[in-house]
Amino acid sequence: QVQLVESGGGWVQAGGSLRLSCAVSGRTFSTYAMGWFRQAPGKEREFVAAIPWSGAGTYYADSVKGRFTISRDNAKNTVYLQMNSLKPEDTAVYYCAAAKAPAYVVKIRQNEYDYWGQGTQVTVSP
Repeated sequence: QVQLVESGGGWVQAGGSLRLSCAVSGRTFSTYAMGWFRQAPGKEREFVAAIPWSGAGTYYADSVKGRFTISRDNAKNTVYLQMNSLKPEDTAVYYCAAAKAPAYVVKIRQNEYDYWGQGTQVTVSP
């Protein structure tokens, strides 16, 4: 069984930064593609960023490109989301997810993911 636990959420003013972490239990973390998704109040959950288990070839939603960076440390079983230049519209619950995949494959659709964390709240004030 794979468990994902997000941390690092909180409150920040517009223009600020936060770094989210997602710790993954299980010995096969290095073989999982990882992704970050978010769900704002009253909206559907949407894709944010993804990274293959090789770490090469990241992919971002247009709304966060150039501001957010996804990375992973396979030795620590952890994936990160560095969020810079935050905007009020980035306010949401952020979820990490894991999917079995080949080394260089990213997953961007929610139904491709096998495991999900409980989410962490990010609030950006104007």
